[in-house]
Amino acid sequence: MLTRILDQIASTARAAVPPEFGQDVEKNVRAVLDSTFQRLRLVTREEFEVQQAVLQRTRDMVERLERQVAELEARSGPTAATPEKPPVIP
Repeated sequence: MLTRILDQIASTARAAVPPEFGQDVEKNVRAVLDSTFQRLRLVTREEFEVQQAVLQRTRDMVERLERQVAELEARSGPTAATPEKPPVIP
């Protein structure tokens, strides 16, 4: 998708100048845009979706572990490892 956008911008720049300069302008605009986007360190949609899936699996695991801890605490009752709630001072 990004390549298509870059192509459109470069083509627009080429069309905006006299024909004898069009090819050079398009090439230079494309080079500048490529360089700029590389410095921005953007990720592809695929990379984003992979990280999103990893994050979802991690969230699911955390929720599962929280449930397990709550079940274990309910079975064993309060222990020294369970912090007591501090008194509420009005």
